[in-house]
Amino acid sequence: MTIQRMDNVGIVVADLDAAVAFFTELGLELEGRMQVEGEWAANVVGLDEMRSEVAMMRLPDGSDRLELVTYHAPAMVTPDPSPSPPNTLGLHRVMFAVDDLEDTVARLRPHGAELVSEVARYEDSFLLAYLRGPSGIIVGLAQQLG
Repeated sequence: MTIQRMDNVGIVVADLDAAVAFFTELGLELEGRMQVEGEWAANVVGLDEMRSEVAMMRLPDGSDRLELVTYHAPAMVTPDPSPSPPNTLGLHRVMFAVDDLEDTVARLRPHGAELVSEVARYEDSFLLAYLRGPSGIIVGLAQQLG
């Protein structure tokens, strides 16, 4: 076997504090925060003289983690168009299962969350929604019905 587990999903954000607050409100827990720089880091990501700050968020059960990163150097690149539409090549979105979708959206709105479209019902199985979170990233929410 070559894969042991998925360690984390990384998301680059412009405002790390706002992103930590958003994902904390969603229910993730801050595992740690640190500056990342130096030759070893530049070699890993392929950016010369890279300086960043990372906040590692974990699900309450500890099963999965989300790595939030802001780059101090070199400057971050903004995609065009911004925010990117859902059909943009690359990482599409991160989705979370929630107990109460409407309540979750309401709690995230003060943190800048905006629905991409509307809450949709898939048969009698799920309520689903895409919303834009920090730095325009798409966060999916799914509430199982029944």
